[in-house]
Amino acid sequence: MPSKDELIDDLSGLYGIIHEYFDIFGNRHVTSVETKRAILRAMRLRIGSSEDIKGEIERVRSRPWKDFIEPVKVIPVNQPLIIPVYIPIKEGEDRRLMLTWSIGDEKGQRYSSAISGDDITISEHRWIDGVRYIRADIVERRALDIGYYSLDVECIHIENIFPGGKKSLHKAARLIVTPDTCYIPPELQNGKTWGLFINLYSIRSARNWGIGDFTDLKGIVRWVAGLGGDLVGINPLHAIPNKRPYGISPYSPISRLYRNFIYLDVDRIPEVRESEEAGNIMLSMMFNEELDKLRRSDRIDYEMVALFKERILKGAFDLFYEQHYRGDTDRGRDFREYISEQGDVLESFAIYMALAERFGTAEAPLFAWRQWPAQYHDPSGDAVQRFKETHKREILFYQYVQWLIDRQIREAYDEAKDLGMTVGLYHDLAVGSIGGGSDVWYYKDIIADGVDVGAPPDDFSPDGQNWGFPPIVPNRLKDTGYEMFINTIRANMKYGGALRIDHALGMFRLFWIPHGMSPGDGAYIRYPAEDLLRIIALESVRNKTMVIAEDLGTIGEDVRETLRRFHMLSYRLFYFERNYPDPSFILPDKYPDMALCAVTTHDLPTLYGYWVGQDINIRKGLGKYPDEKILDEHLRERERDKARILRALRSAGILADDFPESMMPEITPELCLAIYEYLAKTPCKLLLVSLDDIIGTLNQQNMPGTVNEYPNWIQKTTMTLEEIFSDRRFIALAGLFASYNRGSVSRRGAEQ
Repeated sequence: MPSKDELIDDLSGLYGIIHEYFDIFGNRHVTSVETKRAILRAMRLRIGSSEDIKGEIERVRSRPWKDFIEPVKVIPVNQPLIIPVYIPIKEGEDRRLMLTWSIGDEKGQRYSSAISGDDITISEHRWIDGVRYIRADIVERRALDIGYYSLDVECIHIENIFPGGKKSLHKAARLIVTPDTCYIPPELQNGKTWGLFINLYSIRSARNWGIGDFTDLKGIVRWVAGLGGDLVGINPLHAIPNKRPYGISPYSPISRLYRNFIYLDVDRIPEVRESEEAGNIMLSMMFNEELDKLRRSDRIDYEMVALFKERILKGAFDLFYEQHYRGDTDRGRDFREYISEQGDVLESFAIYMALAERFGTAEAPLFAWRQWPAQYHDPSGDAVQRFKETHKREILFYQYVQWLIDRQIREAYDEAKDLGMTVGLYHDLAVGSIGGGSDVWYYKDIIADGVDVGAPPDDFSPDGQNWGFPPIVPNRLKDTGYEMFINTIRANMKYGGALRIDHALGMFRLFWIPHGMSPGDGAYIRYPAEDLLRIIALESVRNKTMVIAEDLGTIGEDVRETLRRFHMLSYRLFYFERNYPDPSFILPDKYPDMALCAVTTHDLPTLYGYWVGQDINIRKGLGKYPDEKILDEHLRERERDKARILRALRSAGILADDFPESMMPEITPELCLAIYEYLAKTPCKLLLVSLDDIIGTLNQQNMPGTVNEYPNWIQKTTMTLEEIFSDRRFIALAGLFASYNRGSVSRRGAEQ
């Protein structure tokens, strides 16, 4: 008789809890029974007694047989479609069955087929709870193009005698037919290109409202195209609380499906110009004084910017509602069409936002649905449905805001395409959404409860990382036909030529940390990687969007090989590309071609900051180095790394052999460009240049492990956008890439 702990081990394996892992230091970590119990409870499994655990084990093992067909099947295009069907049937009755099925495509067309008697091939049988089950495979030989299909299967016994008295068995499922690889633009099949990365929120301009907006983005697109660049990378634009200290990170959104209205250029909205209410607010002396402060400040005041923009938007919506929505104008019809396209997902987001506005208080944070009255925790419950009926106008306002965002970002996307940029906008997808947000509220049935996502201890974070949001339960996601995942990928590929997927390892395995435990006590959970990657490939091809899989950290070569197989670009940072265990920098020709290369990210020092040790000095000031020996070693290692960089540049023929290796107090524009020239010599398909590097920014945007101690996410660019557009350093950058191998784009850049 197995013990309770042994039963927990069995159940854990069935639900994808990985028994052990090796950290970046090579240490073996075995998942404890306590961690397994906590994770199984987070998956909502009954494990109170041995009998409960045995019941859960039996349920998961017998489930395919008792479910008739699986809820979703993901298959490669140009391969036979084989669907296993599980049928309860008495011995001797197998040949008296008829199987019928129909497949419906996205245009509404359906194709039907049937087999019966001896044509039904039985591949397996099993007895479960005294009932005999057989497995029969449906084989659909009709060629299906890539896309989403509905499958309806029915099994009929000629004498209508199934166990339990059922006359027939019937179930619907989803079929997803996918390409084998993601989209790569024709110009980049054998070529490469470059672009600029910006933190849109940080952009300082004479006309924006204290935070970068979509008009700034459109201007940057035109400018980069004129420099010969082919893409503009931007931070995640996801909807966030816009409240300090925890609600301003673009990587901790309330929703990854919808975007932050703070990026709207309010001045360009027709209703703002036409609305008397909005006009009166914007003409007031107090409003203009505050707006001037927002523009002049070196820091972003998210709450004030959001407050100003929301006030104006509500006045604009009142006019829009009366004149366009109720008046059924062309603009009103465009809005209605957008609402129809978005469907229930947009409506749920808008309902959530209206509820958050109603129930948010100082004691209960605005975006924390678990602190609302209990009857509003269920999106499909009676209370929420009554709220929807009685607050239609408030809900419509939040749909209107998302429509405005959609249309303004589309303008920037169209601008890039009209200018001939091969990639255009490059978006960034965060790993997950916060537990109090709209995504978790709407999809809570597939979200784990009582755990957070994070990372185990490594040399970057010796104590590990807890990212503070709940994970998706893999089997529950599959039960929905991967609906949430599909919607998320599709929403973030819209209006983008490239999408960076943060923490790509999470599609293979994700690190769960039960509440009350440290990251060192967490465990990896296995995810259906092949299905998820195929869905990404399908959406990539449909949207003509390249995929960059952020594969930093402890990631096996098998994972990188799988990502390469799907033509997902690796994410290679100059700082980390070394000849380990030798810390020297690898030469350009050793970089992979199927990759995006860059120097740094928001979580790492800028080039100028790196050279003067700004990150180390800041950590010292924050008391992050209790041991002076560790501080001294970090300072010495940074000096050694600077010397290694100079040696690498000389080896690549970028710096003269007699270039001095003495320590420099600060990096020069010429040396900054030399490092980017080094990356330009790699075969990587994409090279992303950081705006902050070229303008000489010292401070990085985010200092991991800090909240209020460091100005995370609120630092504006040291120069205005107008000054940046005329800065000669970017002319030098364009000259550096003038002969860069990027096919037709290089000719466009040269002509301009």
